[in-house]
Amino acid sequence: MRVGEVMMRNLLTTDSTAPLQTAAERMCERGIGAILVLSGETIAGILTERDVLRAVAQGGVEGTSVAAWMTRDPETVQTDTSLGDAAGLMVRGGYRHLPVVDGTRPVGIVSIRDLMRVVVEDEES
Repeated sequence: MRVGEVMMRNLLTTDSTAPLQTAAERMCERGIGAILVLSGETIAGILTERDVLRAVAQGGVEGTSVAAWMTRDPETVQTDTSLGDAAGLMVRGGYRHLPVVDGTRPVGIVSIRDLMRVVVEDEES
């Protein structure tokens, strides 16, 4: 299987100047753990639940922007990347979410949950 077959396509995006609290609220509303930060049509960063937790722990939420806490220039995978390669990258890098690109254009995001869903479905069949 390939990343393009399991990724979430309905992307949640923001720009780096957005308030951190607004981005976190949008993530909560959608029940997702990451939001892609775009600069034009390319990925400038990713803001994850871990980043938001770090901001809260350090008292840096109020009046701060996404840029202050996002992970800049995150690793990405292509839609045709194998699930095994994506999982290996996630494990080695300690990531829970990987942006998926077609060339440089973001088209999805794959999470550990997406990969585990495939494993569980394989076990059940």
